[in-house]
Amino acid sequence: MTRDVIDINDFTILVETGNSEEETVDTCSFEEPLIAVAFYGSGNVDLKVKYGDSHQKYNYTKGLTLAFYASNEVEFIHTVSALKPLECIVIATSIRNLDKLPHQEGELFGEMLQQLVNPKAAYVEGPSFFMSPEMQHIVDQVFNNKYKGKAKMVFFKSQMTSLLAHFFGQLSIISEETISADERQRLQRAKEILSDNLDNPPSLSELSKEIGLNTFKLKKNFKELFGVPVFKYLQNERLTTAHNLLRNNQLSIQEAAWHVGYDSLSSFSNAFAKKFGFRPSEIKW
Repeated sequence: MTRDVIDINDFTILVETGNSEEETVDTCSFEEPLIAVAFYGSGNVDLKVKYGDSHQKYNYTKGLTLAFYASNEVEFIHTVSALKPLECIVIATSIRNLDKLPHQEGELFGEMLQQLVNPKAAYVEGPSFFMSPEMQHIVDQVFNNKYKGKAKMVFFKSQMTSLLAHFFGQLSIISEETISADERQRLQRAKEILSDNLDNPPSLSELSKEIGLNTFKLKKNFKELFGVPVFKYLQNERLTTAHNLLRNNQLSIQEAAWHVGYDSLSSFSNAFAKKFGFRPSEIKW
């Protein structure tokens, strides 16, 4: 497990990564009450938030962004395994610092996260949703950056500012959405089904039947909610999963291609190069 803590202005940035062949529990808590937004990367780690005699579980965290208030009595418990690595960025600030934040961030927190600014419990969940492709790209860049020292600080500062801007922008869009909460849950289920079956995904009609939405609504609202068409999302998931397997030296190129559903090594290599700008054989560990 690695945990970097970086202070930028009046924000505390926590960047956590973890990988384990055996199931491992990682616990984190804060020294003082904080308002925060967490962004989860490509790992699908299990999360349990424990506060007093209560707890809340999040069983699907891949691509999740979660706003919350947490007192210093709250524990965040991640269960990490080989198939569920931890990639998490937390941008946090204390309530007393809201007025000091630059670029109107404090005003946005007050306006759009009122339940967190005025908490009524030790842990209060704010808005949560799955990241747009732009947000996911920023998160991927953070976990794959090669910068050190002052250059790393400048890079982190720009990326955190951009992430928060996208977060509040996406939050304002969601508040005006016409997609019902029930349909959003069904579409999220569609994402889970695709992610769990990369090597043998269902057809569009099979997926539509499984989540209980007709194919027209599935195609239209999936793209509206997640920013990409259904099978573009599937392709991105396949290639990102393969990239992580190769980067962590877990599988050979052929094995990684098979694992995510590519029968043709040349097709896999070409699609990989188109997405990442380099071929699988060029990954440096």
